[in-house]
Amino acid sequence: MKTFLSTLLLSAGSLLISNAVFAQTTTPRTDKLYSMSGFGFAFPMGEASEYLSPKFSTSLGINLGLGNSGLFLYPKVSLHAYAFNEKNTDPGYSYSIQKGRATTYLLNAALGYRKMSGKFAFYGFAGGGGGFILTPRITVNTNTQQAELDNKSNSMGMLEAGAGTEYNLGGASLFVEASYMHGFSKIQGKNFASVPLTVGIKPNLSKLLNKRN
Repeated sequence: MKTFLSTLLLSAGSLLISNAVFAQTTTPRTDKLYSMSGFGFAFPMGEASEYLSPKFSTSLGINLGLGNSGLFLYPKVSLHAYAFNEKNTDPGYSYSIQKGRATTYLLNAALGYRKMSGKFAFYGFAGGGGGFILTPRITVNTNTQQAELDNKSNSMGMLEAGAGTEYNLGGASLFVEASYMHGFSKIQGKNFASVPLTVGIKPNLSKLLNKRN
């Protein structure tokens, strides 16, 4: 009788464990896909602070869940803006521009991990990419007393690492994120580095993917 009960309990336990594992592997992720739009300020660091200062900035991206764990792919476009004070003029330019505007067009792809706890989620990410940063230049015609602005395109490879937290509102999440961006090219003969601080919203589009699966 004891042997029968032991066998029955073991069988029941095995069945429960199997069902639990099956449920975990077949239950769709609730964070499978987010779109992301955020705004904030990007603070230049180190040498970059000598010629840049922060202005209102935006960023756009998506979070695509990988597998059934917390891993996700994080492609993002950084449209950061800075006040620009030129230190060194380019050949052919006699005047330096002050209080101009520099703009970034940087595409980074990162790998991240999200840990969910109730309505809150915490995540970190790291990756790289690149793009270009536009900086203004000015040409002055002293005869006509006219000035003409044009933009210089500075190509930039980039590494970025950061972390953030999210609060689930149901169909979307509010988020706060901070990261460190390190550029591999120089602007004005100086290194480029920045710390973007971003707040925004991430609409949860996971149901769209789960329906297709």
